[in-house]
Amino acid sequence: MSKYPNLLLAVTVAGLLASPATAEKLGLGRVALPEEVAAWNKDVSPNGEGLPEGAGSVADGEEVFSANCAVCHGEFAEGVDNWPKLAGGADTLDHNDPLKTVGSYWPNLSTAWDYIHRSMPYGGAQTLSADDTYAIVAYILYSNDLVDDDFVLSKENFLEVKLPNAEGFILDDREASEKHFWKAEPCMANCKDAVEITMRATVLDVTPNDTTDDAAKMEPAAAPAAVVEPVKAAEAPAPSTAPAPVVVAAVDPAPAAAPATAAPAAGDADLIAAGEKVFKQCAACHQVGEGAKNKTGPVLNGIIGQKVASVEGFKYSKGFVALGEEGKVWDAALLAELLTKPKDFVKGTKMSFAGLKKEADITAVTAYLASLTK
Repeated sequence: MSKYPNLLLAVTVAGLLASPATAEKLGLGRVALPEEVAAWNKDVSPNGEGLPEGAGSVADGEEVFSANCAVCHGEFAEGVDNWPKLAGGADTLDHNDPLKTVGSYWPNLSTAWDYIHRSMPYGGAQTLSADDTYAIVAYILYSNDLVDDDFVLSKENFLEVKLPNAEGFILDDREASEKHFWKAEPCMANCKDAVEITMRATVLDVTPNDTTDDAAKMEPAAAPAAVVEPVKAAEAPAPSTAPAPVVVAAVDPAPAAAPATAAPAAGDADLIAAGEKVFKQCAACHQVGEGAKNKTGPVLNGIIGQKVASVEGFKYSKGFVALGEEGKVWDAALLAELLTKPKDFVKGTKMSFAGLKKEADITAVTAYLASLTK
């Protein structure tokens, strides 16, 4: 019996009263009005049915996304902690651990529009206007490199946007294609004369078969203590009576030449170390060092002395491309301009990073980047 009989009774009665048949019989409730049905009818279909009038640009979407979505999904839709990534993952669906995002996995853009408008932002569902939703979806498309930075999404051009995995899904036809597996009267007892196990499932790389503690096995054994044999009196060498030799040290009047590859001065090393810490603010989008790859931002190895917008394989915004075409080259001064306020440096940039406020941080991170070669 339930520990809470009154609560159980109340739930049961409420369930009975909520059924349409009971409500009609007892005269409870009324037929929902068309406007009440419309208030709940917010779904949007892949063919565009249900889309309201409206429009939103990538630029507006960046602002709305930053204010409402970035706290969970990151400024560039790259995801924060365990919150979902909304961008990236191209060509990963055949990997063991694919990254499924709007750009890599979802077949229909209507899924994104419907879910955002109906359920987002977290804790404030259905507070976004239709224009805001169009703008956010436009920004997500831009974050996946599917549209340009001047793109405007609207009801009119919504169906023109084709997601990369649009053909990656098929209709579930199992009701027809697997019908031959069904039986009108399923066997429920004595269906087989004998049952035997023919194979066993194995999960690899989870639990080792050897229960010995791996850490203990890897820990080196302590070296045995050195054994000192006492020297017998007969074996001890006789003390020498010869005078100790006199050693005269030769003095070279010329100082030794400095090595060709001298280590950086302590101040430079400290500055580079400080810059490495500052760079952690950039690491979510930019990779450096051996094996670095383009992410939301390009690889920054060897950036000092490099032509603007010249990293192979990265799709730059139009502003950076224009700077590269002008022949601009990254040096300390140009990098300082960018790091101070990216949005003022290049109009229409994807970078939502506000910039570094301290000149010392800009100097340090510039020194760190200068220390990285290609």
